[in-house]
Amino acid sequence: MHEIKLRARAKINLTLDVIGKQSNGYHTVCMIMQTLSLYDGIYIKRIDKPVIRIKSNLDWLPTDEKNLAYKGAELLRDTFHIQEGVFIYLDKKIPVAAGLAGGSTDCAAVMVGMNKLFKLGLSKKRLMELSLQLGTDIPYCILQGTALAEGLGEKLTPIANGCPFCYVLLAKPNISISTASVYQALELEKIQKHPNTKEMLFQMQQKDITEMGKLLCNVLETVTIPRHNEIALLKQKMLILGAEGSLMSGSGATVFGLFKEKQKAKEAEYIIKKEFGLRDVFVTEIWNKRKRKHFHK
Repeated sequence: MHEIKLRARAKINLTLDVIGKQSNGYHTVCMIMQTLSLYDGIYIKRIDKPVIRIKSNLDWLPTDEKNLAYKGAELLRDTFHIQEGVFIYLDKKIPVAAGLAGGSTDCAAVMVGMNKLFKLGLSKKRLMELSLQLGTDIPYCILQGTALAEGLGEKLTPIANGCPFCYVLLAKPNISISTASVYQALELEKIQKHPNTKEMLFQMQQKDITEMGKLLCNVLETVTIPRHNEIALLKQKMLILGAEGSLMSGSGATVFGLFKEKQKAKEAEYIIKKEFGLRDVFVTEIWNKRKRKHFHK
């Protein structure tokens, strides 16, 4: 095998709770993460020259060691003394720096792809352990599906049966949010509403999307909404347009809404795009592992 194509899927956080801060400054979290059908296309090809070359459909995207996909390839080449190089093409569909793990999922796909291309024989667990060196979202992006994430986000428990199917409307405001600055500004003692993670998991098993919508909760909104009211306005608009619930994903700035009907989601997409003047608004859907046979297609 000399080349491989993969789908690097986006994620959302159905709940995100911050429950403490460690002495090293890192925060301990408890959150339910969910994979979406929305994906970046990843193409990897073995090349004779011992270098990592990255190209993308976004000409402004970094293609050097600033890119997580590059770091993933470099980590495996260095760790397993791979003599050949790789050419990687990233067909970006997931908005960048949006709270949807676009960079992390690209990195995860590259590591999964190189494991196959170079016949490294690494288990999923081993790949996840290695990837943690590069970021706490990457092990989840290798795991995929529905999972409870604890610790720094690296302690992952897959959720049996996963999240019930529904349509997901994504809308990214024209703002840039620094994850580090959000966590730094978070005042744990002032958070009044925390997610009911146990109840969310129960309603997920009941396949009750309406109740799940009511339970969507992200404590990081206590920082981002006062700074960027557009996030609150987008959430409100999605609810008016028929979403069962709406929330900011991760540290933002993307807002998502859960819809039972595709038609309602598409109508909301059109209205929000027009009213808010946003480019990155689209309908995708919940994706679970049981519906696929392989990570790559």
